[in-house]
Amino acid sequence: MSILVHNLILPLPINIYNLSYHIIKCTSIDQKLSLSLYMASAGALGHLLARFIDPESAKCSISAAPSISSRQSIHFFHQKYQSCSLSMNGCQGDPRAPIGTIETRAFPAVPSPALAMERLNSAISQLKSEPPPFTSGIIRLEVPIQQPVEAIDWLHAQHRLLLPRCFFSGRTGGSDLLSFTNGNGNGNGISMGAHNLVSVAGVGSAVFFRSIHPFSYGDWKSIKRFLSKKCPLIRAYGAIRFDARSNISSEWEGFGSFYFMVPQVEFDELEGSSMLATTVAWDKSLSWTWAMAIDALQATMCQVSSTVVKLRKEVPRTFILSNNHIPSKTYWDLAVNRALQLIDRSNSALIKVVLARSSRVVTTRDIDPITWLACLQVEGENAYQFCLQPPNAPAFIGNTVVCNGVVVEPKKAIRKLPRVQHLYARLAGRLRSEDDEFDILASLHPSPAVCGFPTEEARLFIAEAEVFDRGMYAGPVGWFSGGESEFAVGIRSALVEKGLGAFIYAGTGIVEGSNPSLEWDELELKISQFTKLLKLELPLHQKYLRSIN
Repeated sequence: MSILVHNLILPLPINIYNLSYHIIKCTSIDQKLSLSLYMASAGALGHLLARFIDPESAKCSISAAPSISSRQSIHFFHQKYQSCSLSMNGCQGDPRAPIGTIETRAFPAVPSPALAMERLNSAISQLKSEPPPFTSGIIRLEVPIQQPVEAIDWLHAQHRLLLPRCFFSGRTGGSDLLSFTNGNGNGNGISMGAHNLVSVAGVGSAVFFRSIHPFSYGDWKSIKRFLSKKCPLIRAYGAIRFDARSNISSEWEGFGSFYFMVPQVEFDELEGSSMLATTVAWDKSLSWTWAMAIDALQATMCQVSSTVVKLRKEVPRTFILSNNHIPSKTYWDLAVNRALQLIDRSNSALIKVVLARSSRVVTTRDIDPITWLACLQVEGENAYQFCLQPPNAPAFIGNTVVCNGVVVEPKKAIRKLPRVQHLYARLAGRLRSEDDEFDILASLHPSPAVCGFPTEEARLFIAEAEVFDRGMYAGPVGWFSGGESEFAVGIRSALVEKGLGAFIYAGTGIVEGSNPSLEWDELELKISQFTKLLKLELPLHQKYLRSIN
């Protein structure tokens, strides 16, 4: 096994099943990248040959070339995407123009979230009376809380807010270390030590990044413009589409080709403690002034609840009114058999293709995405939970598998999960420059785990065979910061909105010898972490009442 980063040639004689990646930018010239690779236990041998991105001409987008696809547009969610009036789209600015100031101001620890809210409101008022002398900037105010509070509980307490929101868990074992200060609020306090990050929740967007065009080098630079190594907790959380070249269906409109947000109000769950923070961002060149930004932050803070109640990690029992699979079992068999025929051809390069299914579930009661996500946490010991919800859009939630550590382990091992298990291996490489961060992300997506091998042949087959929009399913999900970036593959996921049900996504790798019916059973097994929380059918007497109404 070898790794050559910049060209990023990773010759691996295996069938890669899943991939997560954690990019850590070190203070030295050499920068470190850890890649966690999960490999399938079945299937033909394959190789991962990540694409080389030319520093100039090819530093364009993760998905650039157009493709023709006959996808079915499913008009499920009635709400359409609207630009958030309480924030700015950072992609519309000049990525080369430096931000005036990037700051983190830490305050003394307090005993409870309520006192943290009081401290932050006071600090915001003082900040408003003493505006910074810059036409652009981003400032984070943070208050440590001595009481341990779960971020998912805090986010659930904000369920009445009609604001964008996000949730991202830390990796098992606490690989992310946070240090905060105890001082007078000028960012120069005395360090209180390092604490392990457990999870992060946020509402509102101080600045967001969204476009219908493929995620490009310029978009990445626009995000990095608001980030700094000196402020590692100012992060942009988000996701990128599996295939930006495909048409965006109605249920995914709010996400665009990619969507990232820096939360206005953020709750950080730490081991043994927690922290509440606010972030204000402004840029006069984007017609979003300091006064507008600070007023928007105060408006959000007025809506945030400081009362946090322990969330019961169980979904109220509800019934499934309908469960519609796209494709149906009949068309699934046809697609799998067609893939097998192509794989078997002597003149075909295709070795593996990952076919997916979308299951639309409509229930008698609302499905609350945060409650559902909390239930997934119960069995997510070796998983990465996330939730991303742009304004006026459904919530994309998931419980994807990940691997920990920054080491080289060419030998395969077994990662056991409650319903399935995977073979995985870990490897590490080095980045030569900060720009390599974009190159790595562009090169690794889509991985053979969620697309197939060779990548382009598999992608083209998926574009022709699948009649639904994957959206962010199987795309990169994670965050950027000034000092490090972390992404996982958005599998084991669902798109959920109150009152309208959910889309549940799952996929399986098709290789020589695959059986369509067995692969269908594997899809059922993978979505069972969601469907097990629901009753599969209405009681007989309720069915009768519905039939006569």
